[in-house]
Amino acid sequence: MALFPLLRPLVFRLDPERAHGLTIAALNVAPRKTPRLSPTLRTEVAGLSFPSPVGLAAGFDKHAEVTAAMLGLGFGFVEVGTITPKPQPGNPRPRLFRLAEDRAVINRFGFNSHGQDEALARLARRGRGAGIVGVNLGANKHSADRIADYAEGVRRMAPVADYLTINISSPNTPGLRQLQDEGELRALLSAVREARTADGPPVFLKLAPDLGESEPRQIVRAAIEHGIDGLIVSNTTVSRPPLRSRYGHETGGLSGAPLKALALDALRRFRSETGGALPLIGAGGIGSAEDAWERIRAGASLVQLYSAMVYEGPGIARRIARGLERLLEQSSYASIAEAVGASA
Repeated sequence: MALFPLLRPLVFRLDPERAHGLTIAALNVAPRKTPRLSPTLRTEVAGLSFPSPVGLAAGFDKHAEVTAAMLGLGFGFVEVGTITPKPQPGNPRPRLFRLAEDRAVINRFGFNSHGQDEALARLARRGRGAGIVGVNLGANKHSADRIADYAEGVRRMAPVADYLTINISSPNTPGLRQLQDEGELRALLSAVREARTADGPPVFLKLAPDLGESEPRQIVRAAIEHGIDGLIVSNTTVSRPPLRSRYGHETGGLSGAPLKALALDALRRFRSETGGALPLIGAGGIGSAEDAWERIRAGASLVQLYSAMVYEGPGIARRIARGLERLLEQSSYASIAEAVGASA
């Protein structure tokens, strides 16, 4: 981890997707470690006890290959996927772009997935109780019934997941975000509820930051009525704030530092609509302990990151966790839970 600043120039000479593949390969053979996280960071959400509120967002470990390695790097939880029922290649390459000048990433992967069978086998070998691992579920691009794809994902992956995430907010599968519309969303959540079992894991819903004025209220109402356990706010954006990189014109979802303000605003909107009645997980543009603390105080019980790791290296989770411990000590709060929504 300490070598990353020296290795970064070499890594950045590689194609981003190739560099990612090499990183996954290296993590597969790296020694496993047991991180030491302060007990003050432990927090309870949806019946789960998270050792730290700092998690790895979906998109890094797409095929559930390196969960133990990422937990060993200090993440309090890891979300794998997006995983689709059947294997699919995703969109044509190139489909991943580093915007180094903006500390950002644009991707248009399109749910490239090895499918549920492979992920199910890997996670079954992992066993339960070795850290919190969530499974991010998606639909196949050419599926005749995308709602049925999500229901199948809930049924099949529940036995190996500590929580499930229904991802209807990727901008890279045509028409997928239409499932956030009220009528489609209610049909989807009804199917998900029918697919769940009484002893199954919590289910979260991952949302886009690009929502209309009335959509957060409609989404929150539907989520509560259908027993959703939390909302992840937010996925990448299709909007384009001013960017310096020559890749700023590429299509796909933008993540990283330029997403910060939009994702924070979306979180605040959802906190206002939920009034704290539904746990929120903050994501998008988080790159420091101060960023994470701001999301927590704005209403997030947990936070997730990915793009910042591209620029800061794999030690970022532990650094943010230690920074949160320091900020908590300097505050008047005895726990992370007490700080949630303090500035809402």
